[in-house]
Amino acid sequence: MKIAVAFGTRPEAIKMAPIVKELTRRGVDFSIIVTGQHRELLDQKLDLFGIKPHHDLDVMQIDQDLFQTTSLVLQRIKPVLAQEAPDLLLVQGDTTTTFAASLAAFYLQIPIGHVEAGLRTWNRNNPYPEELNRQLTTRLASLHFAPTTWARANLLREGVSAEEIHVTGNPVIDALLDIAAEEYRFENALLNTMDYATRKVVVMTVHRRESFGEPMKRIFQACRELVESDQSVELIYPVHPNPQVKTMASHMLSGTPRVHLIEPLDYRAFVHLMKQSYLILTDSGGIQEEAPSLRKPVLVLRETTERPEAIEAGTAKLVGTSTASIVSAATQLLQDRKAYGEMITQINPYGDGTSGKQIVDIVLSALSGSSFKSK
Repeated sequence: MKIAVAFGTRPEAIKMAPIVKELTRRGVDFSIIVTGQHRELLDQKLDLFGIKPHHDLDVMQIDQDLFQTTSLVLQRIKPVLAQEAPDLLLVQGDTTTTFAASLAAFYLQIPIGHVEAGLRTWNRNNPYPEELNRQLTTRLASLHFAPTTWARANLLREGVSAEEIHVTGNPVIDALLDIAAEEYRFENALLNTMDYATRKVVVMTVHRRESFGEPMKRIFQACRELVESDQSVELIYPVHPNPQVKTMASHMLSGTPRVHLIEPLDYRAFVHLMKQSYLILTDSGGIQEEAPSLRKPVLVLRETTERPEAIEAGTAKLVGTSTASIVSAATQLLQDRKAYGEMITQINPYGDGTSGKQIVDIVLSALSGSSFKSK
């Protein structure tokens, strides 16, 4: 049997790395196909995890749009899949790479396994285009690796057969725990000299399309108000390389005392920054999953989330993009030790660090079954 693993962005690489590691450990015949949807950020993760792609589609172009990315992935992955002829294609999450690669595999009648399946907001425009990418990939897949029972219930509600769904946790927790256990020293001088013991270090990430424009202005205004109202706060923002994000961050936050705009960090550095932080503000989906394992509270800078388990567990709060709501929620956690303690004592609902092994076990079992091969 042969497996193909396809991904193209930084989050996909992080979450697929434990699966690649387990496939390698088990001596499985597999090939890695990267699309390069996020070129520089993806390459950082490949180096970090020692992943060497067998095929690089290199689809990233300057100012690329969804039409270009989708069509290029479809065109360039077709001959690769035809050459490799895998028994299964593994994809992850909700990116354009995920959907386009799955569609190509479907056209070639190659079964698809979807890692992190079943997440939903049921709002096709938020997050955009990720929500519909995820739903469409569900329709194309034959194996669904749901991170939680909530995600499994979503898939059952949509008519996916119970035998095709497996609750495995999320492999991002595998990667996170491995990295967090390492001894580490930052290369960035600021991060090495920051007084994490006595300063309240707030780490922020903002990069999603739906945050562009007015929502991002309100978020950045909240940052200014937070540091102005509490002299113990140091806010660190690794600025995403998207020009729209960089321009607005520079315009609104550059020169603000105790707001530190830094270059994007590699995954290892960012994990250790989260580990040292007091509070995390983010519009990232992955950080909602990761931070609870590091006992850090998360304020989600979005109007909706496809990860309500974190909200329900009490490890994260959905605060939207209103300046007032962000400042209010952050101020409570910065000043109220009881409220802070309640958020960091909860159990991470997204897994225990064994997801990669579980997924590979299920894949190998499925591929050895004649009923799956005949689909």
